Amino acid sequence: MKTRIILLFFGLFMVIKTWGQPDTMKYVLNLSDVIDLAITNSSAIKYVQNTNVNYYWRYRNFKTRFRPQLVLSGDVPNYSHTTSPITQPDGSIEFKQVSNLAASATLAVSQSIPQTGTYVWAGTSAYGIRNLKNGQNSFSGAPFSLGFKQPLFAYNWMKWYKKTEPMVYDEAQKRFVEDIEQIALNSTYRYFNYLSVQTNYNLAKNNLKNSEDNLRISNTKKELGQISENDHSRIKLSVLNAQKALNQARMSLKNADYELKKYIGLDQNLNIELQIPLNITLFKIDPKLALEKAKENRKETTYYKRRLIQADERLARAKSSTGVNATLRGSFGLSNSADNFMGIYDQPKKDRMLRISVSVPILDWGRSASTVKLAESERDITIYDVNKDIEDFDRKVIVQVEQFSLLKDQLKTASEADKVAGNGYLIALRKFQNGELSITDLNIALQEREKAKRDYIRSIENYWVAFFRLRELTLYDFEEGHNITYENPMLK
Repeated sequence: MKTRIILLFFGLFMVIKTWGQPDTMKYVLNLSDVIDLAITNSSAIKYVQNTNVNYYWRYRNFKTRFRPQLVLSGDVPNYSHTTSPITQPDGSIEFKQVSNLAASATLAVSQSIPQTGTYVWAGTSAYGIRNLKNGQNSFSGAPFSLGFKQPLFAYNWMKWYKKTEPMVYDEAQKRFVEDIEQIALNSTYRYFNYLSVQTNYNLAKNNLKNSEDNLRISNTKKELGQISENDHSRIKLSVLNAQKALNQARMSLKNADYELKKYIGLDQNLNIELQIPLNITLFKIDPKLALEKAKENRKETTYYKRRLIQADERLARAKSSTGVNATLRGSFGLSNSADNFMGIYDQPKKDRMLRISVSVPILDWGRSASTVKLAESERDITIYDVNKDIEDFDRKVIVQVEQFSLLKDQLKTASEADKVAGNGYLIALRKFQNGELSITDLNIALQEREKAKRDYIRSIENYWVAFFRLRELTLYDFEEGHNITYENPMLK
């Protein structure tokens, strides 16, 4: 695809450079060309890619939160010269000048355990201070220490976070593919809007030419007395109306041209023309396969599961926040002090700590019970909403498959009607020019031709819109028989 885009722009550049007349050159684009440009060059794809990059780094950040963290911290140096209150041996306090130079360092490794909500750590530390007044040194430190923090009966955010965050990333990956397919669908809408306007413009040009031919014939007939003044005036009016219609069609074409080029990121100075996409493959789609692929590939499946998990999470948080809260902290290690640094490690003493912090609600006027009941009610509502959304999503996929299956007859009928109306107009035009048909009957034939042409274009649009909607709904390529995938060049 990249090679195709590069060759496209290189070809355009060489043609324009060679001829030097970009306004007179026309580059013919088909639907596939426009979609390729949109999903590689548009501002919409840049936004989609950047959003996907954001979720990628969010997931990377999540994964690092539950890996061991090794941190070195300290103060080097810590100089202090101030007047401080000093407690004397008899308990009195005197203010004295203190001048110290201190340094400290701590090397610690920590690890979170999401399953239990436990936080454990191990480390070593040292602290030294020099009294600048008397030149004495003193050191203290913990050659080894090990500790933990364990919440009891508390809400374990780590367990729930580890459940939901991978699901958020999975949704983002599926949304990335879905958003690109949405760009393809939006490009299809803009393509056919341009094509419809372009068709109107071509019809208007053709109508003006035919009206001018009719007027020339009418002028000759008037000189020969073979046409009434009223019919001659109506033919002149048809020329004026055709000129007016052509001017309006030209303005509409300019607006559609600007909007299409802006969306797909194409140079506004390029002169383009769109082809009617007739490479239509009417194949049968199994509704069960479509629904299976939609559930497998779309973000909604993961999103529905995450909503249920988050409802359970909110209930668990409500229950844990209204009962007894306790936290168990403990540590074990070796510590010492000395007049020299190495003395810290000479026969250090044991250092232990164990503490339990407890919080018990005594009187809350029913707040705890109402909080839990509210969370339970919200959980029930979420379950109901998710089940309803699943039914709606399934129905949406089935309906889209059914609509796609009905397009075969519509396309066939519209194509035949377009041919019949086109031939009918040519026959009516020849009869009018031979004096066998009135201007009123010719205008009727003209209107029927234009309506048939527009209906035919609309039928083709309905096919391609249904085709890309089905791809977007299932993220599955039914022609090739595989899941749709895209790579993000910003992550390479």
